[in-house]
Amino acid sequence: MYSVFDNNIIYTRYGGELMTIDAYNQLSSGADKMFVVVAGNIGSGKTTLTRKLSERLGWKPHFESVQDNPYLADFYDNMSRWSFPLQVYFLNHRFNTHKLIESGQGSAIQDRSIYEDANIFARALFEQGDLDQRDYETYRTLYESMIQYLSAPTLMIFLKRSVPKLTERIKLRGRDYEQAIPVDYLTKLNGYYNEWFDSYDLGKSLIVETDDLDFLENEEHFDHLVAKIHDSIDQQEMFFHY
Repeated sequence: MYSVFDNNIIYTRYGGELMTIDAYNQLSSGADKMFVVVAGNIGSGKTTLTRKLSERLGWKPHFESVQDNPYLADFYDNMSRWSFPLQVYFLNHRFNTHKLIESGQGSAIQDRSIYEDANIFARALFEQGDLDQRDYETYRTLYESMIQYLSAPTLMIFLKRSVPKLTERIKLRGRDYEQAIPVDYLTKLNGYYNEWFDSYDLGKSLIVETDDLDFLENEEHFDHLVAKIHDSIDQQEMFFHY
């Protein structure tokens, strides 16, 4: 139902430099407008990949609202108290970002999607008791109303990373409010992400196993990922298993 990027497989599929150059040229040409979303758990590398793809391909980046988020630090300190306003804040922010990309002329890449808010984070908060049923139902009704006005992205990139690697990444980037995130919470989110990956049917998608990838420092890894993104967008079928 989707493309899968695995470092051991991708090298056999794209052995030549010419393929990578062609991928860069086509993705950055501006001939076709691209709307690509990078989805994944906390610490999966979404922001890093979004920034590097935008720099290399000339796509306008749209980052997750973290530093200017008025609820995030309070949320990690008291999830039950701040879960509903945080989720509404993210829902509004990502809806506006999605519409801005749709109405824009050039290609763009978004760090996390509106679909993740509802299918991953709000669900997790509700099922663990930090979002009561009344608030959750209100949130879901609002979400369902909003997504009727959205078109699917050109490509949804799913970044998969194991929980030990997620916690390692979270520690390395050193955001104070993230250091107390429970391992059980990350594990639950990973499970929800896997379910969502498997059921995603809005458009083309690509799953990227990131535990053994370093697309920030390893240019060969990054080049092959760009080639796979090109292949996933260029495929004729809506869903492609690789």
